[in-house]
Amino acid sequence: MRIVPITTAYLLLVACGSGAPTPDASNESAKVSANTAERSAESPPKSSAPQTSSRWTLQSDREGATLALAETGGKAAVQLFCPAGANMLVVNIPALRRIDSEERLSFGSGSQVEAFVADTKVDRGHGGITATGAFPPDFERLIAGPISAGYGAQSSGPHDAPPKDLVREFVAACSARAVPPEPRTNTAAAACRKQGDQRLDVRPIRAIGTEPFWNAQIDGRCVTYSHPEDQTGTRVWTRYSKDDGGNETWTGALGGKPFELRARSQPGCSDGMSDRAYPIAVELRTGGELRKGCAAPS
Repeated sequence: MRIVPITTAYLLLVACGSGAPTPDASNESAKVSANTAERSAESPPKSSAPQTSSRWTLQSDREGATLALAETGGKAAVQLFCPAGANMLVVNIPALRRIDSEERLSFGSGSQVEAFVADTKVDRGHGGITATGAFPPDFERLIAGPISAGYGAQSSGPHDAPPKDLVREFVAACSARAVPPEPRTNTAAAACRKQGDQRLDVRPIRAIGTEPFWNAQIDGRCVTYSHPEDQTGTRVWTRYSKDDGGNETWTGALGGKPFELRARSQPGCSDGMSDRAYPIAVELRTGGELRKGCAAPS
C-alpha cells in the first residue's frame, strides 16, 4: 500500500532535478564568452586602406625633360634628366653615397646596362650621386624592366619600370632640338643686349660641358647657367668683350665668386659623350674650378 506514495515522490524529485541549472555548464558558458571577448580585443580587424605604390612622373620644357620615380611617401628614388638637343642623359640616385675613388655608375635593367661618369661631388640639390653620359640609343630597352643602379659596392633597386607611354614621351623630348628662346620685349631682355650706351650685337649660343655636366644659354651679356643642382638655371649679368681674333669673353660673379666664360672658334669640338661636332669651344671658370665644353648657335 506504500508503493504508490514512494514512486510518486521519486518521480517528483526527478522532475524537479531535470529543470534545475547545472553549475558547471553555466560556468563553462561564461568562460567561452569571456575568451571570445579577449580574442576579439587582441585581434582587431585588419585595415583595408590601400597602400601607396611608387609613381613615375614626367616634366618637360624648352630646357629638357625629367623622368622621376617617387617611392612611398614621395621621396625620390630615381631622377633622369636630358637637356633638349644635347644627346645627353643625367642620372641621379639619391640613395647612393659618394665614394672618393669611384667614378662609374651602372644603370639599367636585366642584362641591359649602361655605364655613366659619376660626379665626384655630392649633388646638394637632389642628394646622392649624379652621373652623366651620352643618351643611350636603346634607352627604351634599357629601362623596359625593373631598373637598378650600381655604384661601387652600393646598389639601388630594383625599382618599378616606368610606364611605356611616359618613356616614349621622354625619348621624344630628349631627341628634340633645343627650342630657341622666344623673342623678348621686356626690360630685362633689352638690358641683356645693352652694355652702357652700347647695343651689343652678340649671336645667341648654347654651351654644354661634362664631368660635371653644365649648361649655359647666352643672350647678349646675360649667361643663364644651369647644372644638375640648379636645373632651372641662374642668370648671371656679365661684361662682354671680344678681341681682334674673334674670341669672346663674359665676365661676372656668381655666388660671390668670379664667373668667366670664354668662347673661341674650334670646328669639330667634341663633348666627349656623343658623336656630335660643335663649331665653338668654351672654357668656364666658376666656383674656383675650370670646366671645358663646346657650344653652338642657338
